[in-house]
Amino acid sequence: MDTTALQRALAALGRNPGPIDGKFGALTRKALVAFQANNGLKADGIAGPKTTAAIRQALVDLGKPPVTNLLTDRLGPPWHQELLRRKGLHEIRDRSSLMAWLRSDGKTLGDPAKLPWCGDAIETAIALTLPTEPLPSNPYLARNWLKFGVPLGRPALGAVIVFWRGSKTGTSGHVGLYVGEDPEAYHVLGGNQSNAITIARLDKARALGFRWPAKFPLPNGGPVHLAKSGAALSTNEA
Repeated sequence: MDTTALQRALAALGRNPGPIDGKFGALTRKALVAFQANNGLKADGIAGPKTTAAIRQALVDLGKPPVTNLLTDRLGPPWHQELLRRKGLHEIRDRSSLMAWLRSDGKTLGDPAKLPWCGDAIETAIALTLPTEPLPSNPYLARNWLKFGVPLGRPALGAVIVFWRGSKTGTSGHVGLYVGEDPEAYHVLGGNQSNAITIARLDKARALGFRWPAKFPLPNGGPVHLAKSGAALSTNEA
């Protein structure tokens, strides 16, 4: 979160960060420390991931979506940014780092080298950035994300997107976050894609639905049109 957005958010929450000038001065730090102290956070004056998530949630709870939208930049909503920061982590090469992140929200499916962990990745990204958002029962089963939040009639950056795998009428699936699309494929940020957190191209015909957190303001944007990359379509995420 940049300093200007932080100042606007604190002001919307009734704090006094001083002038909205993008400078992290004494008044801004005092307002941030006061917010942290009143919300059970470490009052260190640092807008880290937990503090940022708490500020976003407080804005949503107060019904201030225009201000909340200031905290969503071109990298997408907070859960999308959280997962994007982990892009490249591999279940074998980076096993320790990946496992530490997957359990950083307090729970995990288990060893990503042995278990399908696409749902675990989405669950972790959302739980860390939207701590009060209800999650689906057994979030590790990809198709259960079709019951998450609210449905979207069209995709938007950061939307949860669910795919069938093997058979459309079966139980196997895959879940990730929408990055964009070309004429034949959705570009998806997700885990367990070539055994890592990557952006992969998945056939549009496999998509089962788009979902959005119920407690976060609905997206203003719509589909993101991208050029067809050289990557082949993913057919069996693992």
